[in-house]
Amino acid sequence: MSDDILTQLGALLEERKEANPDSSYVAGLYRLGTAKIAQKVGEEAVETVIEALRLDGGADDARAKLCEESADLVFHLMVLWAHLGLKPDDVLSVLSSRLGVSGLSRAQ
Repeated sequence: MSDDILTQLGALLEERKEANPDSSYVAGLYRLGTAKIAQKVGEEAVETVIEALRLDGGADDARAKLCEESADLVFHLMVLWAHLGLKPDDVLSVLSSRLGVSGLSRAQ
């Protein structure tokens, strides 16, 4: 499932570029532009952090909410990528190249 769902979602987000903004949430975001899409990514990131902290604090419902907010974050990040012409494979290839490489080594 892993990267296959990202590929499928990426293709769907590309299709939404041609959709009517009045009937497609994603097309509406595209119409609003990069700043609004980036704002949504930021909002979802904050909500994800909040749920992570709630889960760490023992909140009973936080695990499910963290999954939901994480999905929202990835979705909106992918909308931003698509809007700016990036494909999921562009990002996945960077992640792949980092496997087994220490972040401490890269930072120097």
